[in-house]
Amino acid sequence: MSSGTGLRVVVTGATGNVGTSVVRLLSEDPDVGSVLGLARRLPEWSPPKTDWAAVDLASGRSDLAGEFSGADAVVHLAWAFQPTHDPATTWRTNVLGSMRVFEAVAAAGVPALVHASSVGAYSPGPKDHAVDESWPTHGWPDAAYCREKAYLERALDIFERDHPGTRVVRMRPAFLFKRASASEQRRIFGGRFLPGPLVRPELLPFLPDIPGLRMQALHTDDAANAYRLAVRSDVRGAFNLAADPPVDAGLLGEMLGARPVRLPRAAARSAIAAAWGLHLLPASPHLFDAVLRLPLMDCTRARTELGWRPQRTATEVLEEFLQGLQQGAGARTEPLRGRKAG
Repeated sequence: MSSGTGLRVVVTGATGNVGTSVVRLLSEDPDVGSVLGLARRLPEWSPPKTDWAAVDLASGRSDLAGEFSGADAVVHLAWAFQPTHDPATTWRTNVLGSMRVFEAVAAAGVPALVHASSVGAYSPGPKDHAVDESWPTHGWPDAAYCREKAYLERALDIFERDHPGTRVVRMRPAFLFKRASASEQRRIFGGRFLPGPLVRPELLPFLPDIPGLRMQALHTDDAANAYRLAVRSDVRGAFNLAADPPVDAGLLGEMLGARPVRLPRAAARSAIAAAWGLHLLPASPHLFDAVLRLPLMDCTRARTELGWRPQRTATEVLEEFLQGLQQGAGARTEPLRGRKAG
């Protein structure tokens, strides 16, 4: 149960990949008195100082202002990745639901809002050098994920203008992985029936080396620590979050002992589009287009103003995640249930 002293923090989307890490780190922080986790389905798991409430942001029927009453900070993480074939559904949860959160933060007089933006909010950018938080956030318009993240950046611009007394922090992390998220992310991006045990180096004689496929990764716990630091500090604005080194076919080839083989973008996209069109692959070709165009991020501001540094390299993150895939790893929340296939 919650404690009566210390910071009171409310976390939306508290049972997913990022939410479970944020809730755990906040519950371990001596300056945090209580954590209220909001989720559509209540979990079996409950760390110290943590209470839960069932909330569906898409419904519009929940009393969010009541849930936020008395909070020192709201960490907004709730997000739906699927169904990718029905962007109106994800828009209702991700955009309209987020705007309900913003309105409730203002109505409840919460002093701080920490929002989960993303590298996906950025406009197309360079792959040979990193950009800081001033890079435009117009997203890649064909991809629902990027379109929604970019739209919420504009919504927060208006929120900050209208509510200057609320401290707003926008986290823009790279792709986030941990062992416990492996089964969830396999289902989201690879499909329910992709067998995790087949993700083994010996079954990959070569890796497709696609022009532009160079991105950044970060351990979810390292991202969660940045959220914790933002709750405790007085910082405002956007923060890039990523670990080194950037991930490309060369790095993955070294990790897996597989030979990179150049594959044209058009051929790769056609294969993904065909599988997505047949509902064999949940990840859309539009998201693939976006990944090829995302810039690399400079994380200097997070280091200097938050005092944040990732504890794991991108290579270590991916090694842990791949082991989780092979083992069907998960956790005791509905989104993170561990399953090898099906």
